[in-house]
Amino acid sequence: MSRNYKFHNKSGLYFVSFATVNWLDVFTRQIYFKVLAESINYCRKEKGMELYCYCFMPSHVHLIFRSSIEEPSSLLRDFKSYTAKKVIETIENNAQESRKEYLLWFFERAAKKKSNGSKYQFWQHHNKPIELWSEKVIKQKIDYIHNNPVVSGFVTNPIDWKYPSSR
Repeated sequence: MSRNYKFHNKSGLYFVSFATVNWLDVFTRQIYFKVLAESINYCRKEKGMELYCYCFMPSHVHLIFRSSIEEPSSLLRDFKSYTAKKVIETIENNAQESRKEYLLWFFERAAKKKSNGSKYQFWQHHNKPIELWSEKVIKQKIDYIHNNPVVSGFVTNPIDWKYPSSR
């Protein structure tokens, strides 16, 4: 991994983005968004996540956060690991999921390309953390996050998207 994409300042404020494998639009149902929201709430209460801004998109997540216990890498690793397992379990058990076999096939295929022994790979491995060092950069990233659903064509006003912190 590039030196530019690591958590160097353990107490720093970071912008991160991470996507599902193959940029699959997994988060298309309320039940999957709920997994993300509940996991964020848990991380805030139990793991020292200070969340400043977020947006859940159909295929990816944007966060601005800090780890109050100065373990941003571990925090994000645990969040991604838990949500991957929980969303896959939710897909497997969702009788209304018409794309079940399709999604699971992609997750299984992605895991076979890696040698970590997992049955499925849900998230892409990189997070691309960017430390936010000035008010100008923080504002730029907040605007980027909140406008992502607009730029993607889902809504015309950022507050109309159901899953951003701008609401």
